[in-house]
Amino acid sequence: MRALIRLRFLLSASLILLSSTVKTQTSDTTLFLITCGSGTEIYSIYGHSALLASIGGKDTVYNWGVFDFDTPNFAWKFAKGKLEYMLASEPLQRFLRGYFFEKRYVLAQKINLVPNEKRIILDLVNENLKPENVKYIYDFFYDDCSTRIRDLLEKSIGKSLTYPDQQGEMPTFRDLIGEYQQYYPWLQFGVDLLIGSNAEKKADIRDRMFLPDYLMTGLSSAVIDRNGISVPLLERREILLDYEAPVVSRNFYTTPFFVFSILLVIIAFLSLQFKSKTQNNILDFILFFVFFILSVMMIFFNFFTDHQQLSANYNILWLNPFIIIVFFSILLDRNERLWARIVFYITIAFLLTHLLIPQAFNVANYPVMLILALRTMARSGFRWSPVKA
Repeated sequence: MRALIRLRFLLSASLILLSSTVKTQTSDTTLFLITCGSGTEIYSIYGHSALLASIGGKDTVYNWGVFDFDTPNFAWKFAKGKLEYMLASEPLQRFLRGYFFEKRYVLAQKINLVPNEKRIILDLVNENLKPENVKYIYDFFYDDCSTRIRDLLEKSIGKSLTYPDQQGEMPTFRDLIGEYQQYYPWLQFGVDLLIGSNAEKKADIRDRMFLPDYLMTGLSSAVIDRNGISVPLLERREILLDYEAPVVSRNFYTTPFFVFSILLVIIAFLSLQFKSKTQNNILDFILFFVFFILSVMMIFFNFFTDHQQLSANYNILWLNPFIIIVFFSILLDRNERLWARIVFYITIAFLLTHLLIPQAFNVANYPVMLILALRTMARSGFRWSPVKA
């Protein structure tokens, strides 16, 4: 969840080199779940989880949310879903320093483990710290800084660990991340546009633990069977840093829906006013260049990335490859009405039937689709069309 800056990465990486192993004595070892509050930067709005090991009075934080911005071909690997995250260790006070400056709360909860379970976790962490194992391919829903801690606990405790029964209707993965993105409407729009139908899967209590808050609440309600006696997995929360969650104000007039709606009105007005071919070509070159980029992104993320959350994205139906042909027909100054008509009919069909598609769509899509329909209608040469290109 938490993308650390390069300086922090180097500090953490150096600690790995200095401490390539974790002592596995358990008599004086206490393990804690660390939960960090949301920040105001995009990378930090979901919060963060880490594991704290207090061994013989030495407090070390193990953090699975680190990556290096200087990774060769960083942007390409991120887009392809091949960016490697890594486990890093650092002293607790150094870990807290960053959250102190960002004014984000940090909570700690003691994990109720017996010596053998602690030993298993420390051995697993020790194995993970080896150079050949320290990196992993990050997966937002299924393999991140939070799920790694959940998996460690499940491996060490085994079948004695149980989660509470599901109560009420299960949210989808899209619903869960939407709780954090609702105050950032442009981020919400972008995520909804890029994340496909796989995000509509229902998330049970265990699945929700990819989010730090849900890891904390889920593990807080989990119990361990100790010879017929149910013992809470986590003890009460202790506050390491006490800050209020950030208050983010929203202004409807700056939301994507309002901005795109105003843009739709402006483009509709210009479409009625523009009579010359040059005026229409300039307008359409700008608009269809944007649609061209979005169409290429849909193709790439649906078929050429390992991000499973971005595949099976039905937005590709209206941001379809035919848009690319229309764009190049404008660029080459060719009047290809057939392709414009195909895009127009597909866009209208999508608008009329999208509620039947097993994917949730952002409300800001509607004015954008209407812009696409309006300008492809103008370029289609329909006799009944009030606008002509």
